[in-house]
Amino acid sequence: MEFVTLNNGVSMPKVGYGVYQVSPEECVRSVQDALHAGYRLIDTAQSYDNEYEVGTGLRQSGVRREEIFLTTKIWIANAGYEKTIQSIDDSLRRLQTDYVDLMLIHQPFGDYYGTYRAMEEAYKAGKLRAIGVSNFFADRLIDLCHNVEVMPAVNQVETHVFQQQTELHGIMKKYDIVHEAWGPFAEGRNGFFSNDVLNRIGAAHHKTAAQTALRFLLQKDVVVIPKSVRPERMAQNLDVFDFSLTPEEMKQLEKLDTGKSLFFFHYDPKMVEWFYQMVQERNLRV
Repeated sequence: MEFVTLNNGVSMPKVGYGVYQVSPEECVRSVQDALHAGYRLIDTAQSYDNEYEVGTGLRQSGVRREEIFLTTKIWIANAGYEKTIQSIDDSLRRLQTDYVDLMLIHQPFGDYYGTYRAMEEAYKAGKLRAIGVSNFFADRLIDLCHNVEVMPAVNQVETHVFQQQTELHGIMKKYDIVHEAWGPFAEGRNGFFSNDVLNRIGAAHHKTAAQTALRFLLQKDVVVIPKSVRPERMAQNLDVFDFSLTPEEMKQLEKLDTGKSLFFFHYDPKMVEWFYQMVQERNLRV
């Protein structure tokens, strides 16, 4: 495994295991399988409804807690100073741990400044080893950086060969914020796994399209958190450190960038309303 050093000196694995859309029934086993395969970064969120299962998987894996880099995220419904204080403690309880290695604001909505202040306090108290954001575009990220005490260490955003986030990546570099990719396989959209360029370049290195896509992002200094519930795929997704793409291959893959999201655009009013509708529906179910 290779590591990146965050802006506060904390070491973070460059490849992690994400549990988005991993059901609670599969999550305990999947987390253990990932850890046994060699993963040491596990990424979850309050809104994934599997924090307890992640914590159980960590505890039952036999891997020492201090060897694991654990990430979770504050959901929109918990935005604001007071709610965030409580939700951090709730996440620690569900995860069955005394600290989280990285806590992120999941979406740039609600009182995220209040959320960030609460995270800063938890960071100073030792409950969080690092803090950051997710899905923050350049304008909100820059504004946040100029109005906080503890600089965000990570910004986790949709990033894959079809949406490479080139401009935002440059902003993150400027502010010494690690770029972390969610959806590095674009969830298979846009013919991802059958893409001719990915498969042709992969074949030259005896690698799959998925491994080629991950290697491309790693060489762009992007941390990746691929997800699979199949142990053989978990192992494949981790087997990306024994080859390098040539400058010419990198250029070919750069040309795949459309500069557009394959999922959602945070400046779209309808999308913002959809997020808040989702929050309301979840509140009614609780």
